[in-house]
Amino acid sequence: MKSAGRMGIHYMQKLQASNVPKELVEKGQNRVIEASLTLIRERAKLKGELVRALGGAVASTSLLGVPLGHNSSFLQGPAFAPPRIREAMWCGSTNSTTEEGKELDDPRILTDVGDVPVQELRDAGVDDDRLMSIISESVKLVMDENPLRPLVLGGDHSISYPVVRAVSEKLGGPIDILHLDAHPDIYHAFEGNKYSHASSFARIMEGGYARRLLQVGIRSINKEGREQGKRFGVEQYEMRTYSQDRQFLENLKLGEGVKGVYISVDVDCMDPAFAPGVSHIEPGGLSFRDVLNILHNLQADVVGADVVEFNPQRDTVDGMTAMVAAKLVRELTAKISK
Repeated sequence: MKSAGRMGIHYMQKLQASNVPKELVEKGQNRVIEASLTLIRERAKLKGELVRALGGAVASTSLLGVPLGHNSSFLQGPAFAPPRIREAMWCGSTNSTTEEGKELDDPRILTDVGDVPVQELRDAGVDDDRLMSIISESVKLVMDENPLRPLVLGGDHSISYPVVRAVSEKLGGPIDILHLDAHPDIYHAFEGNKYSHASSFARIMEGGYARRLLQVGIRSINKEGREQGKRFGVEQYEMRTYSQDRQFLENLKLGEGVKGVYISVDVDCMDPAFAPGVSHIEPGGLSFRDVLNILHNLQADVVGADVVEFNPQRDTVDGMTAMVAAKLVRELTAKISK
């Protein structure tokens, strides 16, 4: 994926070096962007019309894939995750009912609007400033179709910034965020990249998109991570004290006085015994049931979510982590839809 992205960038550099008029390149890029947004818009419109016609849904989950991996500081494999998660969800090894009894084959519970074509956009020379705006616009197109709410399949964790920005702007105010992760992802600009997957929550907090940010599962944090947490008033719950914090974290009530709650789940929040297919393996994490207890017992109006950092290139042969990511998506769907 990384080499493919570089090929696209190098292609655009060659065009510019060949004195191809800048206006010609920009017009081509704009056509690609409009085509990308049109596909998401029309698919969201179709799914929204279907859900409204069936009736009875106050909130309905709609999947949106963002196969982006180039902002990862280590491996780019998360770009390949969205189709693997979908494949695991519908592979037939289990039924379509969530643990809380929601039926995923009911379109009022779950629909899918496809993927933002990240690689095609980058191949056209679209830079990250514009790409982040396209991701935000795509999320808003889903939310335009009431009662659809976005559940985004990453991708590396850099995608959370444009998604949260879109949700907050669309709802007209800040939200509360529950962030499950081994890392706080709050560097100012990791390795000089303001859009690094390790900096997404710094951008979110700087933008005022979150009133309250709870980070759970943290076990790889340095001085900057703690200082940034204090700067932004982040509630950081580290694994070394999880036994003391468990009762509180498994009975959270969030979102009062704001526009709703967003959940961001980095698959590496779990111990690698449960989810080995991640780029950054950090022993000593949450169990899968710990994560489900936190999600199931959460009292909140969940207005959006993402599942990120699953790396199929590091998964087991039988796709164990894909199934873990898929079940996270299933249970988040149950939490959102009502």
